[in-house]
Amino acid sequence: MSFFDELKASLEEAVDIHNGVKVPARVTRYEIIDVKAIRSQLNVSQSEMAKALGTSVDTIKSWETRRRNPTGLAAKVLATIQANPTFFYELAAH
Repeated sequence: MSFFDELKASLEEAVDIHNGVKVPARVTRYEIIDVKAIRSQLNVSQSEMAKALGTSVDTIKSWETRRRNPTGLAAKVLATIQANPTFFYELAAH
C-alpha cells in the first residue's frame, strides 16, 4: 500500500468516526487544569508563577484564559503543585 493509499484510508476512517459509523480505537482526554485557581491559592502574581515554572507571563495568561492548555511536563508540574502547594515554593527557590 502506498503512502497516498494509507493517508486516504486514514481520512476515510476519520470521516466514518466523525459520522458515527465507526467507533475510535482509542480516545485520549486531558483534564484541563485551572491555572488561575492554582495561582490564586498560592497568592502569587503571574510573573512569579512564570518565573518559577520557567515560562513566560504570556504563557501563564494564555493558560488562565484557556486559549491554550498546559501539556506534557507543565501539566504534570501544575497537577503536582495543585496536590502539594509547597512544591511551588521549592521550584521558586531554584
